[in-house]
Amino acid sequence: MKLLVAALASELQAFPAELPGFDRLVTGPGKMMATYGLTRALDAAPYDEIVVVGTAGAVSDAVASGIHDVSAAIQHDVQDLEGVIGQHVSLPARVETGRAGLTIATGDIFVDDADAVARISALGGVLVDMETYAFVWVAHRFGVPIRVVRVVSDRAQDGATQVWDDVVAACSAQLWEFMQREYAL
Repeated sequence: MKLLVAALASELQAFPAELPGFDRLVTGPGKMMATYGLTRALDAAPYDEIVVVGTAGAVSDAVASGIHDVSAAIQHDVQDLEGVIGQHVSLPARVETGRAGLTIATGDIFVDDADAVARISALGGVLVDMETYAFVWVAHRFGVPIRVVRVVSDRAQDGATQVWDDVVAACSAQLWEFMQREYAL
C-alpha cells in the first residue's frame, strides 16, 4: 500500500476520494503540520512508498511550468548558531529523495516577493514550498521511500498569493493526470 500525501485538500480536489492501492493523507500547511501528520500516519500503518503531490512556487526562471520531481529539500527559514541561513542547529542542511529532480526550499512562509526569491536562490533552491523538507525527513526516519511531485503554481513574486488561489484547481487537475499516467490509476 502507498500513501498519497498533500498539505491541502484543495491540492487534491481533482482526485477521486478513493484510489486503489493508496491511502490518503492531508496534513495541513507548514513544516510542523507536515511532520505531525506524516509521523502519525507512519506510526499507524506500514507503507511501501509515500507519494507527495502539491503546488510549489518557482524561484528560478529556468524552471518551466508544469510538474517536477523533487530530488532534494533544504530549509530557507532557519539558521544555525553562527547565523548561517539554511543551516539548522540539529537537522541536516539537505535531505534527499533518492530520485532525479529539482531542489526545493521549504519554509513556513508563503514566498511572494523578489527579496525572498533572491535569498532562496542563493541557497540553491529552484522551487519553494512549506512542507517538503519535513515530509522527506520523516520518511527517512521511518525508512519509507518517498517521491515528491510538485506542480508550479506561481513564480513566487509579488502577488503570488492571489495567483495561487486562482490556479490551485488547474494544478490539482495536472497532478491527477500525472498520477493516472505514472501509477496506472
